[in-house]
Amino acid sequence: MNSTKAMRSADRVDRLVVLPFMKSVEIAFKSIKVRFFRSLITTMSLVLAVSFLSFVNVTNDVANGLLATRDFNLRQALIQSGYDLGPRDTRVESGPKQRWIVILSLLVCVVGIVNAQLMAVTERFREIGTMKCLGALDRFVLRLFLLEAGMQGIAGAGAGSLLGALFALLSGLLHFGSVALNNISWAHVVNSLLLATGVGCLLSLLGVLYPALVAAKMQPVEAMRVEQ
Repeated sequence: MNSTKAMRSADRVDRLVVLPFMKSVEIAFKSIKVRFFRSLITTMSLVLAVSFLSFVNVTNDVANGLLATRDFNLRQALIQSGYDLGPRDTRVESGPKQRWIVILSLLVCVVGIVNAQLMAVTERFREIGTMKCLGALDRFVLRLFLLEAGMQGIAGAGAGSLLGALFALLSGLLHFGSVALNNISWAHVVNSLLLATGVGCLLSLLGVLYPALVAAKMQPVEAMRVEQ
């Protein structure tokens, strides 16, 4: 008899804590709106890092478009602009120094996201504790943080990649004129945008992973005891 009651009670609790995925998305979106300025700061660091990556890649796309014309004057213009081109080079690739700068900027971005998300977890101790007291499971809390990071990642990485590409195209237009846009491969530009956006989303998820695990593993009693 007691075991039957326990099973019914457990079943009721399961029904309370299992929320549809779209409901989780709605809660995550509202959480971002409530903490708009903190979310904006986190997203801005991602925008800057991704825009730099996008700028570098699209700038190379512009240079490769000019090289594809096999025009001697355009090749000389690229060399005068600082591109290190050998006599037989037919493509421009990122140099080791450029790659290191990009990697370092992305690492700094991840550290910034981790720091911001750890602070966000600290500020939300009571909220997390309340959710857990109401029956929220670890995976539910984890899912909320990952969804928030995913939304910020898509918004920040999308905006950053577009911003970087826009500056790269404007820079190409100012340096080489309209020929830079007439000969560029737009398929390569789209690939560069997708790559930068994908890297940005991945960084956002990586940056929130540890803070999200900390929040998910938090004991309700410990969370409710914290004075804020």
